[in-house]
Amino acid sequence: MPRIYLSPPDISLDDRAAIEKALDSGWVAPVGPQIDAFEAALSNRLNRKHALAVHSGTSALHLALLAMGVSKGDIIVCPSLTFAGCAFPIRYCGAEPVFIDSETETWNMDPNYLEDALKTLIKEGRKPKAVIVVQIYGQCAQMDRLLGICNEYEVPVIEDAAESLGASYRGSEAGSFGTVSFLSFNGNKIITTSGGGMLLTNDAEIEAKARYLAHQAREPVLHYEHNAIGYNYRISNLLAGLGLSQLNALDNKISKRKSHYIAYKEVLEGMGGIEFMPIAKEGIPNYWLTIFQIVGSDVNSKRDALIQTCSNASIEIRPTWKPLHLQSVFKSTRYFGGEVSETLYNGGLCLPSGSCLSLKERDEVIDIVQTALSKWS
Repeated sequence: MPRIYLSPPDISLDDRAAIEKALDSGWVAPVGPQIDAFEAALSNRLNRKHALAVHSGTSALHLALLAMGVSKGDIIVCPSLTFAGCAFPIRYCGAEPVFIDSETETWNMDPNYLEDALKTLIKEGRKPKAVIVVQIYGQCAQMDRLLGICNEYEVPVIEDAAESLGASYRGSEAGSFGTVSFLSFNGNKIITTSGGGMLLTNDAEIEAKARYLAHQAREPVLHYEHNAIGYNYRISNLLAGLGLSQLNALDNKISKRKSHYIAYKEVLEGMGGIEFMPIAKEGIPNYWLTIFQIVGSDVNSKRDALIQTCSNASIEIRPTWKPLHLQSVFKSTRYFGGEVSETLYNGGLCLPSGSCLSLKERDEVIDIVQTALSKWS
């Protein structure tokens, strides 16, 4: 039986033709017309003046931090419930992450704990260099409150929209917030370039510095001259061609993922005491992944048993992100919060949600999960 994956890449005939077009252009390199067009398309969609296509969301964040002057000893605040790629670039710069717990309405960074952290750190004489706000699982955070707090304490915001392209908050799309924002086009994201990312900003100096560093910090002379350490971070023109084609189908991909969410929720909600991730009234998600939380007793054993049951049926389901403050690599890192992110991890599970998931496959997932949950009731 073919395995049903969580969020596989959805590649169309149009996508294949786009790659052929990029090949035919002769630009088989990290420069070319497809890159220019991809950057222009996303900057226009997200109302940003500048866009820089790179080979991952992590590299986009690394460049953002460097371009904003982050260096050894600086503090960067970010949520605990997120992918480790949000925190690793902080360490690349020699800076120190400080983690913040989640709130229960969107599962994103809790504004109250953020304000507590900023007050405390500033009082200690360690004002953060930036706050990274993550839009987790395709849903925007409480942006009005978070941006307001950061503005009050004069700390710039970097928006991690890696999982949320196409989502919106009060009419503004994810990727349009903060001094800098970035996207991911990894193979499991809502659109993919296989591997890829995008840095977006309205600040010309930040974009110029990031672009310079992404091109190995090469000086504008004929030979290879370097006055700084640079990085080989630019995306391939071939992959940008794929991304441009995928972007044209974004709204359709969101619609398909939303239909999976609705189908899962209609059948499974309430069974076995599970609760689906809430949708905040201020925003519209992109439904990247459908997630539910197991509540009540024996949460961990139930979660692990359901994962195994689905695995036996060749269905991939996964736990939510393990909070970074619980990871051994960050065991000595400061944390402001309670137990919300830990609770969401202990009982949270992600269901197959890809835009190429067939109705037959979705019904198979529902049948297996429904049978397992019925035994908990």
